[in-house]
Amino acid sequence: MLDIKFIRDNSELVKKNCQNRKVKVDIDKLLDFDKQKREKMQETEELRSKRNSSSKGKPSEDEIKQMREVGEKIKFLEEELKTIEESYLNLMLQVPNMTHKKSPIGGEDDFVVIEERGAIPNFDFEAKDHEELMINLDLVDFERGAKVSGSKFYFVKNDMVKLNQALLNYGMEILEKHGYNLIETPDLAKHEILLGAGFNPRGTEKQVYNLADEDLSLVGTAEITMLGFHADEILDLNNGPKKYTAMSHCFRTEAGAYGRTSKGLYRVHQFTKLEMFIFCKPEDSEKLHQELLSIEKEICDGLEIPYRVIDTPTGELGGPAFRKYDLEAWMTMKAEAKAKGGYGEITSTSNCTDYQARRLNIKYRNDEGKNEFVHTLNGTAVVLSRFPIAIIENNQQADGSIKIPKVLQKFVGKEFISKAK
Repeated sequence: MLDIKFIRDNSELVKKNCQNRKVKVDIDKLLDFDKQKREKMQETEELRSKRNSSSKGKPSEDEIKQMREVGEKIKFLEEELKTIEESYLNLMLQVPNMTHKKSPIGGEDDFVVIEERGAIPNFDFEAKDHEELMINLDLVDFERGAKVSGSKFYFVKNDMVKLNQALLNYGMEILEKHGYNLIETPDLAKHEILLGAGFNPRGTEKQVYNLADEDLSLVGTAEITMLGFHADEILDLNNGPKKYTAMSHCFRTEAGAYGRTSKGLYRVHQFTKLEMFIFCKPEDSEKLHQELLSIEKEICDGLEIPYRVIDTPTGELGGPAFRKYDLEAWMTMKAEAKAKGGYGEITSTSNCTDYQARRLNIKYRNDEGKNEFVHTLNGTAVVLSRFPIAIIENNQQADGSIKIPKVLQKFVGKEFISKAK
């Protein structure tokens, strides 16, 4: 969340930021609750001080009566304060992070393309989408996935299992080289951790699965569990930032996300992901955000995936992100009308500044010995839904086989995935 003092001092700026990010939150009402909260707290503290000063020595009958009345008044004020604080916190949690001055303002179509990399394939045959290719090669079973678990669940089969493991091994190999510590996280998190991360486990637009009668949800990303990993801690950052490569299963409801451009693996309810996560000093976060972007590009360049880097517009940032970059791969499944294909997101990386750290009380001790909130950053390393799409569609051959990128061949043990004879 934002610092309430910053909101008080910059209310118009915060209102404009909410407007740019397409978030509706009543800042004036928030500030009114803030004022009431401070007034009630001050009044309560004054009464407590009065009661404490009167407790010295033997009180008279009148003093006992007065202190009893003071005690009742304190109890009444505490109940009022609790109600005010609940309303105050509810609004505070809705206020999004501030936005980088270079982030493009607008909605989904207002992104800025920073660069394009890789060669878009020019097939001399009619290209297929990944779903058709995978079914033909017996790499996936959506029908039995739906029978067992419901729509948009699936079984991965045969060489596709090897390809997925190859992608994870490849990603871990690169990230270890960059000094990221490997960690595998739980698939469940408490609701307080989800709220701290900026996800609403109970909202009408929720994208998470809740466990019935439990204060737990299945996580949609290891970003959530990694934030909880250091919740309520003071980190030692004297030797540099804490960098993690977190692997987890991810579960998302993806409500209302069906259609041609979300077919196959593009929007599914369960997948595995390697997520990069950093806790750092505030002065280092912009530099480290560029590092995360650079690693994402290194991974995709090694896989020879054609892609573009976009600066995400304000209306698409989500609550926690100060700035976000997406990598969008070229996919034949994104073809519309007579086009041969289009771009689809495969990774994103966000600098969340101290927004999440404030919510989960994650601090470090600065050079003056004062505790301050850390900055948090996250970025996709490898995701086993979107990455296979890009690899399969861009490496398809005329006979329906798939050429495996060179960097993965040592893990898979072959050069092509072909139909079994």
